[in-house]
Amino acid sequence: MFRKISFAAAAAAGLGLLSSPAFAQSVDDTVNQIFASATGWFVSFIFSPFPGTSFPWIVAWLVVAATVFTLYFVFIQFRAFGHAISLVKGDYSDPNDAGEVSHFQALATALSGTVGLGNIAGVAVAVGIGGPGATFWMILAGLMGMASKFTECTLGVKYRNEYEDGTVSGGPMYYLTKGFAERGLPGGKILAVLFSIFCILGALGGGNMFQANQAHQQIAGIVGDYPGWITGLLFAVVVFAVIVGGIQSIAKVTEKVVPFMGVMYVLAALVIILANFDMIGWAFGQIFAGAFTGMGVAGGMVGALIQGFKRAAFSNEAGVGSAAIAHSAVRTKEPITEGFVSLLEPFIDTVVICTMTALVIIISGQLIVDADTGHYIATESGMLQTVDGNTGVSLTSAAFATAFSWFPFVLALAVILFAFSTMISWSYYGLKAWTYLFGEGKSKELAFKVIFCIFVVIGAAANLGPVIDFSDAAIFAMAVVNVLGLYFLMPIVKRELESYLSRLRSGEIRKFAKH
Repeated sequence: MFRKISFAAAAAAGLGLLSSPAFAQSVDDTVNQIFASATGWFVSFIFSPFPGTSFPWIVAWLVVAATVFTLYFVFIQFRAFGHAISLVKGDYSDPNDAGEVSHFQALATALSGTVGLGNIAGVAVAVGIGGPGATFWMILAGLMGMASKFTECTLGVKYRNEYEDGTVSGGPMYYLTKGFAERGLPGGKILAVLFSIFCILGALGGGNMFQANQAHQQIAGIVGDYPGWITGLLFAVVVFAVIVGGIQSIAKVTEKVVPFMGVMYVLAALVIILANFDMIGWAFGQIFAGAFTGMGVAGGMVGALIQGFKRAAFSNEAGVGSAAIAHSAVRTKEPITEGFVSLLEPFIDTVVICTMTALVIIISGQLIVDADTGHYIATESGMLQTVDGNTGVSLTSAAFATAFSWFPFVLALAVILFAFSTMISWSYYGLKAWTYLFGEGKSKELAFKVIFCIFVVIGAAANLGPVIDFSDAAIFAMAVVNVLGLYFLMPIVKRELESYLSRLRSGEIRKFAKH
């Protein structure tokens, strides 16, 4: 009896130690130090700026690619916009086509992976550093990014693997392997393996741990401080319940959650914008003037441009290759149709939702203007002065709270939904990279899903700065590999495009009657 009591007491003491903030902090610090020393060089390399500037080369890499694809496909994002909407509505959907999800479900799944904290916190950071002018460059980069999405998602469907049970696997790892082989180019397999490794790392970090961490902070901000592992465990259970059913289960959730959270957020923004209807013209004036003059922003016009391009690249992931994985699961026999559908994604994510956030921040008067010069006041750190010193998510929250005192609660709900939807989408991206490396099969898939959910708990409980930095770098390393492949494979997309458009004009491709 004595031994039992002493063992129970020791166990209780051990649990108490494990759950104590001091112990958690020391574990965080140890992991951070080990990780930072091992991976710091990689993070520094990916996000390093061009010499003598503050412009990260990785952002230039994505913007140049978007410009090349825009010109190569002759502004396809504008030419195909109307047809893309018809495809999403299901006008051309043949129910007998191979694939697992509809055009709308594929778009919702991919959007749920990109619409998230970048649209709420990221835009506030861009405007807080680059001023209103950053919005102009953000919109421009978003419009050009539509051509990158078009290119990668067309290839995703064209080179996907279709299995006898009706499931499919696709994405950059498949088109890099098959597309390079088809064109007689070497190195496709190496690029595919590299992409898959970066995708798994990005999925576990930026697509998972960071989301769980931010969601916990939002909830704790409302209900008071409590251990993060509780949030992590709740999220892990719900996430596992969704992802265990595969892409069809994920698509069923995202097609409901994404429109709901997107509409809720945009409506709230519209109410504030329309309530200040007389200031809309002034706000756009600030955006255009700031884009070309900087209006006192640190770095001037270049500072605004860098922040705008950076935010668009971070927000819509055009060129990263992640969306091509979600879009590959679509029911279609025409790869180009999913290219058309996917180009709507940067438009919704960056041009609509990010612009809404920026307008609310500008119109609500959160940025302090110098009465004498009419310029924004920059602090020593390079950030612009705000009414209460807010930055990031708290700046967006304060901007919305000027119209609705209760809006921070709605924003917290939006952040939680955004985090949840991002997690389930990235679980699918990571899974497809995992099965590419280790082979298809239920047990292999289950192993990854369990690992993913364990990382949800770790992410919510820990404060792992360098781990998140590394996973962000991994996501952009995906873009290095992916864009390189796209340059070699874009003639194949052009051939698909010309074939499809000629058949559409001749009437061979027709609308299907809806049942």
